Amino acid sequence: MNRASEVVDFHVADRIAWVSFNRPEKRNAMSPALNRRMMEVLDALEYRDDVGVLVLKGAGESWSAGMDLKEYFRETEAQGLAGVRKSQRESYGWFRRLRWYQKPTIAMVNGWCFGGAFGPLFACDLAIAADEAKFGLSEINWGILPGGGVTKVVVDLLSMRDAMYLALTGDLIDGRTAAAWRLVNESVPLERLEARVTELANLLLAKNPVAIKAAKDAVRRVKEMTYDNAEDYLVRAQEAANSFDPAARKEGIRQFIDEKSYKPGLASYDLSKQKDRAG
Repeated sequence: MNRASEVVDFHVADRIAWVSFNRPEKRNAMSPALNRRMMEVLDALEYRDDVGVLVLKGAGESWSAGMDLKEYFRETEAQGLAGVRKSQRESYGWFRRLRWYQKPTIAMVNGWCFGGAFGPLFACDLAIAADEAKFGLSEINWGILPGGGVTKVVVDLLSMRDAMYLALTGDLIDGRTAAAWRLVNESVPLERLEARVTELANLLLAKNPVAIKAAKDAVRRVKEMTYDNAEDYLVRAQEAANSFDPAARKEGIRQFIDEKSYKPGLASYDLSKQKDRAG
């Protein structure tokens, strides 16, 4: 189905859901309509059997220029506090939903990533940028601080000095610098970006989906825990995963010890054999 007229576009191919910010004429700035639609798209895709990985990308030459200054700020502020709070719930809501999504997620940053766009960037589990992409916290340039969780994002992902530099200067960094600062996992030339993201998505698709969900939640949860609390949480998380998919670990161990068909340090076990044995 052609959804090119919508503010969020998506299609599914080979178990990868390609979801796009689709306002290229506005550098994919996030409007209230886009935020509402993004939540609907996430809802529609999360439990589809033909979706194993979600990629968030931008139409045209930008990823997202952040919040739409006219529609998100000026027009909602004109509606009073109720309008402001509603627009905040809609935007922060889908960021939060993406952070705890059922499927692994990848941000494919092809161009501008400004201000509020750091929210969904952080929400995605992994991020690959084009060398040519541009990142910046533009809020300081129009008289506010990086709000909506953005300051928390850069403090969590970057060193204090790098976070402070972005927040105070409004200066831009490119994809290579973003990778060096660990804002993204890696940076590749723009012409290689989609191929590299597809390669990474296929790597994730080869893993056990229950284990993937447990692992990605664990990485986010334990950051705020003491070591003892994290240790206890991880034991319980593994037990929960085992109860939800009891055959998974046994099948992986069987293929390694009995079949000697793979090495855990080098590759994943064959998921199709687990399905065949379950069937």
